[in-house]
Amino acid sequence: MKALKLIVLIFIVISFSSCAHVISGELLERTDRTISTRSLFEDPNLWKGKIVILGGNIVGSLNRSEGTYIEVVQKELSGTGKPKFTDISDGRFLILYDGYLDTAIYSKGRLVTVAGEVMGSKVRSLGEIDYSYLLLKSLELHLLQPGSRPTVSFGIGISERF
Repeated sequence: MKALKLIVLIFIVISFSSCAHVISGELLERTDRTISTRSLFEDPNLWKGKIVILGGNIVGSLNRSEGTYIEVVQKELSGTGKPKFTDISDGRFLILYDGYLDTAIYSKGRLVTVAGEVMGSKVRSLGEIDYSYLLLKSLELHLLQPGSRPTVSFGIGISERF
């Protein structure tokens, strides 16, 4: 009987810990969740100074004197803050990380979630066009491990794939 209780307790602890958001509770409380991603991408300057959470696929990264820029194709986030595997996106954005990040690690194809302060927009070349990127100053940055897709998930009446 004690072994069964221990197994149930371990299962409950694992279940709740796997539901935790990747962004810290303190930053989650400071985040403005009333801003739609569409509105954010349409007029970044309107939301300057607001803290938002975004994520997606890294397209590239570059170290500059002011820090590391990470270019990301935005993806919808799951309830735990991880980018979903989808072809739907509201656009591209830039993360400015205050410091050095290894661009071999923060590289094309990796998934990232950021809590950041909206700095406005930054125009950069994208192919043969000038593209206006949403610019976020990183306050908290999470790089997902390669192959971190869950193979088994548990839930109570709600299923979410990411």
